[in-house]
Amino acid sequence: MDFELTAEQRAVRDLCREFAREEIAPRAAHLDRSEEFPYELVAAMGRLGLFALPFAPEVGGAGGDFISYCLALEEVARADAACAITLEAAVSLGITPMVLYATPEQRGRWLPALLAGERLWAYGLTEPGSGSDAAGLESRAEPDGEELVITGRKAFITNAGTEISAGVTVAVITGWEGSRKRISLLAVERGTPGYTVGPRYRKLGWHASDTRELAFESCRVPRANLIGTEGRGLEQFLHILEWGRVAIAALSVGLAQACLDQCLRYVPERRQFGVPIARFQATQFKLADMATQIEAARLLTWRAAALVDAGKPPGVHASMAKLHASEVATACANQAVQIHGGAGFIEDLPVARYYRDAKVGEIGEGTSEVQRILIARALLGAAVEES
Repeated sequence: MDFELTAEQRAVRDLCREFAREEIAPRAAHLDRSEEFPYELVAAMGRLGLFALPFAPEVGGAGGDFISYCLALEEVARADAACAITLEAAVSLGITPMVLYATPEQRGRWLPALLAGERLWAYGLTEPGSGSDAAGLESRAEPDGEELVITGRKAFITNAGTEISAGVTVAVITGWEGSRKRISLLAVERGTPGYTVGPRYRKLGWHASDTRELAFESCRVPRANLIGTEGRGLEQFLHILEWGRVAIAALSVGLAQACLDQCLRYVPERRQFGVPIARFQATQFKLADMATQIEAARLLTWRAAALVDAGKPPGVHASMAKLHASEVATACANQAVQIHGGAGFIEDLPVARYYRDAKVGEIGEGTSEVQRILIARALLGAAVEES
């Protein structure tokens, strides 16, 4: 078993690391305070090819692998989690459904600008009344000739309301099979009558990212905007979410690493009782635990990403990576604040931002509780097969 990155993967990591250090990190605190969307950084990530990174050249992608995409997300998140989630949502939730399920005509219409990072596309699954219960969505699209009329609301949607947002793929009910919902995916372009983008949420963290509620009131779209097979939307978005969980794990690893990086810079300089706090065993144990947990999370993430690259469902490995990495990020942010003491509670240092940014990793794209359910089901299913 080879744990070494290829030359191409190292090149992607190093390029993104340099970009994140030179371009993102110096602006991160300002973006967090001002809650400004990072248009210039999005454009720069587009020029670097990050939005096209994990997709095949046949669809206009850069031909990189999924591990490289995870490495890029880790490095961006190491500088700023808000920029990282903007990239992750655009790629994993915006572009991926089109690459996997869209027709050639749909791809030609929307993908070029999205892959270049010139426009952003959102993904609308969560609703005010359905979060972890994704199949409990209530938004529906009623047929009317060659159109489908959408009515409903979506909540906590990323990248839908910026100046460069081009549209959203929404999961909606398009019919019933007995008591079972037929869920489908529909592309809705920005500016479509009846499609309204709400104001930005005031969030605990990820301040520079765009997160809003969407409303659809008698919103008409052509049947030609169906993404994939009608009635197969549940299966499709569960597949998309598996890949997205691996990406969120990579983002969480980057945020956790940022916590450790900041602590390693701080502890040799901060003195108490006449010596640097790096000399205290209590501090050393915290650093050792953080480093060990981060490496374990990183390897879990690479394991799941390698399955994607092999053309296999990441399944339980995606859940394990997302669960562990997100909880490690929260734990490392907590320890980073503790190590910094009173200074860590002040917004002048980045660990306060890390602390606020970390928590949502345990919630978005499948809560920790949902990941534990999925892992347990896989374990129990395997046990039944062996019995």
